[in-house]
Amino acid sequence: MEVKYALVHEWLTPKATGGSELVVKEILKHINADLYALIDFESKNPESYFYQRQIGKTFLQYLPLARNGVQKYLPLLPIAVEQFDLREYDVILSSSHAVAKGVLTTPDQLHICYCHTPMRYAWDLTFDYLNGSKVGKGIPGILTRYLLHRLREWDVISANRVDYFIANSQHTARRIWRCYRRQAEVIYPPVNVEKFLFKSQKQDFYLTVCRLVSYKKISLIVRAFNQLGRRLIVIGSGGELSQLRYLAKSNVKIMGWQPEEVVVQYMSEAKGFIYAACEDFGMALVEAQACGTPVIAYGVGGATETVLDMRKYPSSATGLLFSEQTEKALIEAVEFFESSREYFQPEIIRKQADNFSQTVFKKHYLSFVEKCYVEEGSGKRVTVK
Repeated sequence: MEVKYALVHEWLTPKATGGSELVVKEILKHINADLYALIDFESKNPESYFYQRQIGKTFLQYLPLARNGVQKYLPLLPIAVEQFDLREYDVILSSSHAVAKGVLTTPDQLHICYCHTPMRYAWDLTFDYLNGSKVGKGIPGILTRYLLHRLREWDVISANRVDYFIANSQHTARRIWRCYRRQAEVIYPPVNVEKFLFKSQKQDFYLTVCRLVSYKKISLIVRAFNQLGRRLIVIGSGGELSQLRYLAKSNVKIMGWQPEEVVVQYMSEAKGFIYAACEDFGMALVEAQACGTPVIAYGVGGATETVLDMRKYPSSATGLLFSEQTEKALIEAVEFFESSREYFQPEIIRKQADNFSQTVFKKHYLSFVEKCYVEEGSGKRVTVK
C-alpha cells in the first residue's frame, strides 16, 4: 500500500522566499505529499512554485494583515498549528523554524522534522526582540516576557512530538540539543548551484546580499567599508534601508531590492562576498562560492561549515573567517584578503559549493526518510538521549 505523506510548513507568502521555502520545494519534487501551512498566499500567485496547489490552511489566513506575515500573531501560532487534522497520513514531514513541528500526531504515525532553527525569538533572539520592540518595555514588556516564557514551554513540549530531527547544520544540531535535548541528523539544505554564473575574472568591488535588518549587521559592514574606502555593493530590502543610505559614503552603493538575475550578475563579478551575521546555515555564502567568489564572513555558525578559511586550508581555500563582529575585525580581514588574493582559485571555490547541491540534498534526505520509516515499521526506534 502506498505511503501517504503530509508536509507542514509555517507560512507561504510572496515575501517568504528564504532557505526554508527552498527546502519545501525540493522535498515536494521527490515526495508526493499534501502541503499544509499556517497561511498560504502563494497557491494563487502565478509566479510561485506553489501556484494552483491545494494547501491546507488555518484560521490565521483570515486575520487582518496576515499576508504580510503572521509573526504579529505570535501567541496564536501554537494553537493554530495544532488545528491540522493529519490522522489520514502515515508520515508527517515538517519544515520548521517556529511551530510547524508542533502538529498533533498519533502513536501510529511517523513524524520527521527538518529543523532550520529552534524558534529564534523564544530562545537566541529573546533579548534582541525585547530591546528592539515597543512591546518589550514597561507594562507591555512584562506581558511579553510572560508570553515568551510560555512559548518556550510549548516549544519544548512540542519537540517531543517529533520522532526524528534533521538539522540544516552542525550549528543548528547543537542548538536543538541545547533547547530540546534531542539529537539531530545533519543534512545541509539544497542550493541550486547550477543557476549561479561562474566567472573566474572578477571586478574591483565587494558585495553583500541579505535582508536589511539589525541582526544581519549590515551597518557594521557599511561603517567598515566607509573606513576602508573600497567599493561595496549592498543588495537587499528591509527596515534599515533608509538608515544605511544615510550612513553610506560615496564608495558604498545601497541598491535595495534587485531581481534575481541582477543579484547573480553582481555575485559572479564581485571579488569578495561579505557577511557579518551569525547564520544557522547561510545559503548566500554557498551561492557566492558557486559563482567562484571568495567569502569573507563572521566565523561562527554555518559559515564555519561552508567556508574553508585560507589560514586553515591554504591549498583549497574558499574564503576568510573573522572572529569578532566588529568593524576592526572586518577591516583586518579585508586587508588580509587583499594581500592574499592569489591564493584563491575560483574553480576550487566553485567545487566547494557543489557539496551543497540539490542532488546531494535529495540523496541524503530521501535516504534518511526511508531509514526512519523502515526502523519504525520494524518496531525499532532511534534512542534519543
